[in-house]
This record gives sequence, C-alpha cells and structure tokens, in this order.
Amino acid sequence: MRGRFRTARPGPRGTHLVGWLFADMLLVLALVAMGDQGDPVAAERAAATPAPTTSATASAAPLPAPTPTGPRGVEHDPVTVDVTGDSSDTAGLAAQIRTATEPYAGRQAAVVLTFGSNRDPGAGQAYAHTVNGLLAQARPEMFRGTTARDFISLADNPRHASLEIYFYTG
Repeated sequence: MRGRFRTARPGPRGTHLVGWLFADMLLVLALVAMGDQGDPVAAERAAATPAPTTSATASAAPLPAPTPTGPRGVEHDPVTVDVTGDSSDTAGLAAQIRTATEPYAGRQAAVVLTFGSNRDPGAGQAYAHTVNGLLAQARPEMFRGTTARDFISLADNPRHASLEIYFYTG
C-alpha cells in the first residue's frame, strides 16, 4: 500500500487575486457613485438665478454669484490619453503626457486609471505604475491630489499605456 497516499492539492490557480479583483470592483463602484451625483455648484447657480419679471418698473440689483460650497462632482466621461515609450525614458513619457493634456490645462483631475499593455501582468502593471509616477512631473497643477491606479491591458504592445483621466466638474 505504499505510494497510495496523495498529498493535498493546492487550491485553484488565481485565487490569490480575488482580493485585488474585489478592490478594483469596489473602486469602479465608487467611481460610478461619484459620477452619478449631480453637480451641486451648478444646482446652486441655477437656484440663485433670478426669474425674469414682467413688470417694467421692477428694478432689482443683480445678485452676486454664490460662492461654491459642497463637494465637487466628477465628470462621467474620461479623457483618454495614450503614451508610448521605454519606461527608462521618463522625460519622454512626461513630455507626451504634458502634450496630450495641453487642451485641458487649468482643470484638475480627480482620478486617473492607467492601463499598461503587456502579456505579462506584472510587467504591464509596473509600466502603468511608472507612468502614474510621472503625472505630477508632467502637470503638477492638474494632478495634485489625484488618485491614480495601476492596471494592466493584456494587449501585446509593451511600452504602451492608456490613461483614462476623470476631471472634476466646474
């Protein structure tokens, strides 16, 4: 009867990634919840706008614009930016980010989801992490306080990242 004892098999492959999948899904849920909220600043402005009067004798002084209070909203649709280059060329990648975000200068990003392309998940996520580390160097005023997350894209295009930038409203 020797040799008939079997060792316990390890669990299914990939179960160690369940926690990360849960965290990523929770992040998506949080983004949807934040994006689904109305813009409180726009609602206050609409409420403060006086209705036109039909009386020609009514002459009220215009009300000053209200000071925005409350939380800002996040836009529903992201701005997508692509960068390509070797991860060691940080100056070149930062320049690409700076050029691609030029039309959005003066705005502040709330969340950036970066997808590093590679068939190897570890290498793709590492590339995304490198690109996210360059955001503050490329545009400090745009990415100050921004939440950035590293993801992978299993496309066979190493040295490429796609950034989804969600800006604050208003």
